[in-house]
Amino acid sequence: MGNLAHFSKMNGLGNKIIVADMRGRADKISSAAAIRLNEEAAIPFDQIMEIRDPSGKEDYALRILNSDGSQAEACGNGTRCVVAWLNREDRKSNWIFRTLPGLLHATMNSDATITVDMGVPRFGWEQIPLEEQFEDTTGIELQIGPIDAPVLHTPSVANMGNPHAVFWVDKDVWDYDLDRFGPMLENHPVFPERANITIAQVISPTHIIIRTWERGAGLTLACGSAACATLVCAVRKELCERKVTITVPAGGDLTLEWDKNNHVQMTGPTEFEFSGQFDPETGDFSRENGEASSNG
Repeated sequence: MGNLAHFSKMNGLGNKIIVADMRGRADKISSAAAIRLNEEAAIPFDQIMEIRDPSGKEDYALRILNSDGSQAEACGNGTRCVVAWLNREDRKSNWIFRTLPGLLHATMNSDATITVDMGVPRFGWEQIPLEEQFEDTTGIELQIGPIDAPVLHTPSVANMGNPHAVFWVDKDVWDYDLDRFGPMLENHPVFPERANITIAQVISPTHIIIRTWERGAGLTLACGSAACATLVCAVRKELCERKVTITVPAGGDLTLEWDKNNHVQMTGPTEFEFSGQFDPETGDFSRENGEASSNG
């Protein structure tokens, strides 16, 4: 193998994350390496969080790769994993990261949970973006199934650093064949940059259950930006309060708040699984040790 980099396999409420230490390096993780890593039974993942040297006043830059090798703009669960990983060598409370959409702030809380400021949601059709103009993005014309009895229809759409479509359902979110509908909806022509697809069931004004098909990664046990998109879309439809608990498929909960400054704050735990080394060009890797510690 070539010039190896260190990584840790982690998860944020089941969202499978690789935190890769690429500080002090000029090379980047290739798309081929990401695809190769995800093919290994020992290290399937949803996103790679590539920690890079800062270019400005931020602590570090983050480059995010999906398991299909494509680049992602945001990953809230992954950002929490990065903070937990960095906190082992530098135990400070507040962090600033540079991502494609801009600066991202995160805080290590006293109870070992981590809060990520996911920023300001965007709802304009051209901001999401959509291929055609929709004046009202609380519900756009899109459906799956027969025209007179659609299985899913009229999603709310928003951008939380990446594009999201949220379908509202009355039944259990597990009653829907998301692994079949997800790929079609992710790649629907109305989404020129593809989209994350979420099914959401509002249990009460303070509790929502979701399942998500993640753009570039497929079915996921958790997606932080999807949880944020669900909150803001539900508030716009007057379905919930501005602070809610969102339950994800792994069975865990995220605390979400759309604050008075129009920013979405996401709080949740992380877990370490194991560490290793890998070749950023080829994806060849070796596992170093198992870790059972967690926070939150």
